Amino acid sequence: MTTNQTATLGAHTVNRIGFGAMQLAGPGVFGPPRDPNAARAVLRRAIELGVDHIDTSQYYGPDVVNELIREALAPYPPGLRIVSKVGGKRDDAGAWLPAQLPEELRSGVEENLATLGVESLAAVNLRLMDSVPNGAGPLVPLAEQLGTMEDLRREGKIEAIGVSSAERATVEQALELADLACVQNAFSIMHRDAQDVLELCAERGIAFVPFFPLGSAFTGGPAAIAADPQVIEVAAKHGVSASQVALAWLLHRDPHILLIPGTSSVTHLEENLGAAAVTLDDEDMNALEHVRQVANPLEAVQD
Repeated sequence: MTTNQTATLGAHTVNRIGFGAMQLAGPGVFGPPRDPNAARAVLRRAIELGVDHIDTSQYYGPDVVNELIREALAPYPPGLRIVSKVGGKRDDAGAWLPAQLPEELRSGVEENLATLGVESLAAVNLRLMDSVPNGAGPLVPLAEQLGTMEDLRREGKIEAIGVSSAERATVEQALELADLACVQNAFSIMHRDAQDVLELCAERGIAFVPFFPLGSAFTGGPAAIAADPQVIEVAAKHGVSASQVALAWLLHRDPHILLIPGTSSVTHLEENLGAAAVTLDDEDMNALEHVRQVANPLEAVQD
């Protein structure tokens, strides 16, 4: 079973494996990494290996990851698409808080543009929340949030709009209010609750971008995948790693899936990108349907 090597992200055609930059920040996605030079080396190696889209956010760090991207890659190579996310912020202790008022969404985009040193972003995902911490204020209506995003798109500051952490009904509602280029949800070989959202994206020709594509550290991460007997068997058959099997499974699952596996290691980066060359057959895919499923990783951590 072969799979396409490129997919659509808004108006752009990109390679199906990009790079998620979240892990380049310090522990808990807060503060600087222990070795900023190593983080910049990962980014440069990603570009050398053909990565043409990077996922980031101003609130990764905060500021830290965007600054690393600019230091490592500017002036940016032609064809590199940078995608960011707004709708959240961090307090001084690193807690995740909502930032969904129109002025906060606009400020989030502006700060992304400034720290990255770009005039426009290929896409910006709106991080949705169905509840807010005590004292953080009321939820902002989806129409109001998407209206602000559409204003920013018309102004040329973002090329396309996406949503993140959205149930199918919410994506359907969002599609009535704005054109969407992508949806980012937790999804992996061990966590498939968003299958109905993936199906909707496929129906509407929208990119589906799993975060935690190798699982979250809170649910075992790559180690849990590597311990699954079905994954072990398929990995041994093809002479590849368990992580490569898990990423290849996503690529084979649906052609609308774009991957943004993250790492702070050049070795792991090269391994992840190698998943594009793994060809799974029907027998493999059937076997991998029986991989053990785990709890929703977002119950333990924000994205």
